[in-house]
Amino acid sequence: MTVSAVDAARGEGGGTVYSGSGFTIAADGSYAARLAPAGGGRGWTPERWTLDGPEPYAVPLPGPRPEGPGTEVLPLPDGRVLICREAAGRHHLALLYPTGPCTGELPLGSVGGGRLRLLPPAPRGPLVHALAPGEHSTTVWLVHGGSYGPEPVAEVPGRCSGGAWLDREGRLLALDRTDAAGGTKTVAVDLERGGEVSPLLQITDDSDDRLLLADPDSGLLLLRSDAPGETRLGWGVLGSHRPVRFPDALCPPGVALTPFAIQPGQALTPEGCAVALRADGPNGTWVAVWRPAQRRLRHLPAPVGWVRGAGLWTADGELRLPYTGGQTPCGLARITPSPAEPEPLPRQRAERAAAEAGAPRAGGGAGAGGPLAVRAAAFTPVPLQQAPLARTGTERRS
Repeated sequence: MTVSAVDAARGEGGGTVYSGSGFTIAADGSYAARLAPAGGGRGWTPERWTLDGPEPYAVPLPGPRPEGPGTEVLPLPDGRVLICREAAGRHHLALLYPTGPCTGELPLGSVGGGRLRLLPPAPRGPLVHALAPGEHSTTVWLVHGGSYGPEPVAEVPGRCSGGAWLDREGRLLALDRTDAAGGTKTVAVDLERGGEVSPLLQITDDSDDRLLLADPDSGLLLLRSDAPGETRLGWGVLGSHRPVRFPDALCPPGVALTPFAIQPGQALTPEGCAVALRADGPNGTWVAVWRPAQRRLRHLPAPVGWVRGAGLWTADGELRLPYTGGQTPCGLARITPSPAEPEPLPRQRAERAAAEAGAPRAGGGAGAGGPLAVRAAAFTPVPLQQAPLARTGTERRS
């Protein structure tokens, strides 16, 4: 593989990471925002990173006082940064932007109640949504991009968490919903149909199924479920008849994997999409790369000072990892993985085809159940329901 960095010293570890400093990248990869430590160790200061220029650079956006650790920031494609502060039982929203030596601030309004959490940047334009879980239901708020300030756009029964966009229009939102009995399933919420809710992940009746990442272009889904008998990472394709699969490559012994980025722009080849994962093991934290069509992980050293769990892919397959620390307050490591694995032998191709079709293999077999759901033409999500628990790689019966 070819690895290059912008003003980066390479190393095996992840460097210094400031606890509580969230780092969010805009949907188009142009900007990022985080909370950086304020001077003297007193609170936090919003900071905007520019990532799409010849070299990345950071611009502090200090306010009249340091921010608290619960403050959230989210970059917009136009370079402004949305900030959400909690004070006196309300969540106050504003847009921050640099104005010479000062920070400009445009208030957007406030939302009352308990917790309010910003959702990942919507794929389309400057829309920003937030999630407010209540005792019996969860409200989805449009906090920026509407006509009259923050407004509720959907009410979802149950307590919801997570959040992933299923389409490029910012219409279908996937949420992990926990019921009164404590079970969790992922549902899809249609924000243009008054918050209409449809099942999305329902592998077995009593399994906990959570969606971790979704790519709107290819439909590739990364999920975590205990349906195989233990909690494992799995993958599927929205709109495919093939089963959810739990490859052994995504369950290495003694290593915890967390996916954080999927390669976009692969509309017809979800099996070829590169997935970046944060790997945590006894020897530290590093980066792993995996593709559904491959049977193994590729392990990469993280740049020193990597903002752990943050990064993005370009459509042509370059992985970009933000880092900070030492003499480099703002850096972006660029990694181009090596070509895909060699084409398998004829016998291996036959075994792989049988596994993907859900057919039994010698020495093992696929679980029982129906296929993955088909994506509906009218944007109505159909559940990935009761999918066979097929595994790839070495078969292990649960």
